[in-house]
Amino acid sequence: MNIATTSLAGLDLKVEIDRLRKEKNAVILAHYYQAREIQDLADFVGDSLDLSRKAAATDADVIAFCGVRFMAEVAKILSPEKIVILPDMDAGCSLEDSCPPEEFRKFREAHPDHIALTYINCSAAVKALSDIIVTSSSAEAILKQIPMDQKIIFAPDKNLGAYFNRVLGRDMLLWPGACIVHEAFSETELLKLKAQYPGAPVAAHPECPPAILDHADQVGSTRAILEFALSSPSQTIIVATEPHIIHQMEKAAPHKKFIGAPGADGNCNCNMCPYMALNTLEKLYISLRDLQPRIEMPEDLRLAAKKPLDRMLAMASGTVGLGDLGLRR
Repeated sequence: MNIATTSLAGLDLKVEIDRLRKEKNAVILAHYYQAREIQDLADFVGDSLDLSRKAAATDADVIAFCGVRFMAEVAKILSPEKIVILPDMDAGCSLEDSCPPEEFRKFREAHPDHIALTYINCSAAVKALSDIIVTSSSAEAILKQIPMDQKIIFAPDKNLGAYFNRVLGRDMLLWPGACIVHEAFSETELLKLKAQYPGAPVAAHPECPPAILDHADQVGSTRAILEFALSSPSQTIIVATEPHIIHQMEKAAPHKKFIGAPGADGNCNCNMCPYMALNTLEKLYISLRDLQPRIEMPEDLRLAAKKPLDRMLAMASGTVGLGDLGLRR
């Protein structure tokens, strides 16, 4: 989005955003990886699916999703009657980019005896080509319901898929995508940090490569990492995920020390998501003012993408099994 920042001079953006939120009957969502000033003014802060479900449960007419494009798409899939805006439409995701729909379609056609479990970090078009969508928090419970002899494609995150292969003894066929943020962590620098803070546990996201996860005391989703950091008796926690989540940790437990796991040179900002950083207060203000840019999708695509999302929710709740879904191939 082209922002003429000079036209915003003199505006109290936080006051104006709050005014527009009320005027437009909007709900503002912020992912844990957003800048702290955006987290602090959001109605809800959380991980992607949880935010979309909370927004769907409100009577808001507008969802302003401060996150990345696939997250805003999920909000639109679950709330088609609401206007969904994303402050910067260029806020994409390296995992989404790694899995173009047409290439994924061809990959599926080459492996007709596999079902596709697809991580939520993908486009609506790839979701529509999938059998079951999973999140980092729901994948294990869902995989435990799938017979071991069922062949599975796991996309688009090879590190997340490899983690579940390892802990569950699976042999899923992995799409070769990865998150640029979690790939940036350095095992060498992490070991130096652990030596500097002996006894400090490491909490890591399963999108990290195996070399990082091998040194983790806790592996889990963003929410699981947050909960571990707050409940751990340790006063110092090393956090191996995008470091903006540390803001929520510091707010909830100001007496503790939270240290972001380092990148290759020990102190680079390479572990900050450049896509998440595209959202700013200025862009949020303009998107609320103009109700642009909007997430739009054809209804047939929305329904096709919603189907594997619904399967995930049903299987995660334990109310429906794979056989009930008719997916065994």
